[in-house]
Amino acid sequence: MQDWTRVRHLGELRRAGYRSRSVKEELRENLIEALRSGRPIFQGIYDYEDTVLPQLRTAILARHNILFLGLRGQAKTRLARQLVELLDPYIPAIEGVELPEDPFHPITPEAQALIAEADDDTPIRWIPREERYTEKLATPDVSVADLIGDIDPIKAATLKLPYADPRVIHYGLIPRSHRGIFVINELPDLQPRIQVALFNLLQERDVQIRGYKIRLPLDIQFVFTANPEDYTQRGTIVTPLKDRIGSQILTHYPRTIEASRRITEQEAALTPQQKARVHVPEMLKNAVERLGFLARESEHIDTKSGVSARLTISAYECVVAWAEQRMILNREEETLLRPMDIYAAVPAITGKVELVYEGEKEGIQAVALYLCHRALKEEFLAHFPAPDKFRRGTQPNPYQPIIDWFSGGNQLLLDRTMSDAAYRQELRRVPHLSRLVESLNLPGDPYPWMELVLHGLAETSLIGRTLSEKELSFRDILGDLLSRREDEDEEEED
Repeated sequence: MQDWTRVRHLGELRRAGYRSRSVKEELRENLIEALRSGRPIFQGIYDYEDTVLPQLRTAILARHNILFLGLRGQAKTRLARQLVELLDPYIPAIEGVELPEDPFHPITPEAQALIAEADDDTPIRWIPREERYTEKLATPDVSVADLIGDIDPIKAATLKLPYADPRVIHYGLIPRSHRGIFVINELPDLQPRIQVALFNLLQERDVQIRGYKIRLPLDIQFVFTANPEDYTQRGTIVTPLKDRIGSQILTHYPRTIEASRRITEQEAALTPQQKARVHVPEMLKNAVERLGFLARESEHIDTKSGVSARLTISAYECVVAWAEQRMILNREEETLLRPMDIYAAVPAITGKVELVYEGEKEGIQAVALYLCHRALKEEFLAHFPAPDKFRRGTQPNPYQPIIDWFSGGNQLLLDRTMSDAAYRQELRRVPHLSRLVESLNLPGDPYPWMELVLHGLAETSLIGRTLSEKELSFRDILGDLLSRREDEDEEEED
């Protein structure tokens, strides 16, 4: 690609044969070039390859303004920001005027007067593509002046101009985004009268400010994002505006554990020390991702408001940080994540879900713990035979020696901050547990698998499990029920 940035005057630009084009044509032609050359675009966006991305490419080729419609945490804003990759590295603009105007197609009286006077000597500057992206979060206090513009009395006084002179206009964010991409996040939050002000911009591409008879044929790629739940909670997109948006693209959450893991591993803000010293078994990475899937299916959680992908990202950061904290307290150089570390994700869950009435009755803490229990159970069933199929006694039960050990009055206590050596020693107290894991030839360190077996048996009501802030205990299921009954009786007496 030719380097145009050394050109500094309009005459040189003309002689060099530079061709200007609209931003939609620019995006379209650069997309075609990328598709033909196989250059990767929209990197870091997963599980959209067969759904969202083909629709987005179609919208760009059709030169449409775009609305991304989806629940929170579905990469809507990330997609909009990555459109910048399809812009030219630099474009020329007239130097000394307020808006980034095309030297071949000036739109303001100031720019037109400057070119009429200087002609080929008109100075130009080069704008990098990163500066051609503008993003605005829609809030109820956004005004027409913020987006489009208004009369500037200070400018009128400074230049000694009457208010009737268009030079006293202060341009808003949208005119200043001329020849670029303008994104409005959470579009329904804009007041209807503000949305109406966007009609002409999308259809006729002109600007009207305070009744001035001016026409600014702005060249802008509009991108909007919206959450369908906002339509009833906070506002709506007025029908005439929605009609003027060329393509509405529906986004979605990751559909597989593998896709969700790729997103979490990409976005999780782990330090190099955490990555090097805290080792995370593959099955626990999966268990963390299951939290998001289970939350979206839970009858206690308001699925209409969405369960953001940020839940599993924050959960993963929490469990790794918990393991790191334990490692530091025990003065260890490295540590291995344990299944019980998933309970450290509770603060990440409680802050990112909205409960329905049934969930409110249970309490957010109980719902979060339930999700953690279910995630461990599903991961257990993904690798071990289901205990239920051995209940009829038609085949040997590989779990029976473990169940019998707890039925004999034995108890296993796992302190949540115990050292790795003490953790392994405690798990080795359960006969046949290590042999069961070894018989299945499971990958990685056997001790997290051994603990996972205990969680699986507890979830299928074959042994009891009690969790406190300090420790996790496993015992006989009958003894566990009696212990809970005693605790409840003591609370009633108090």
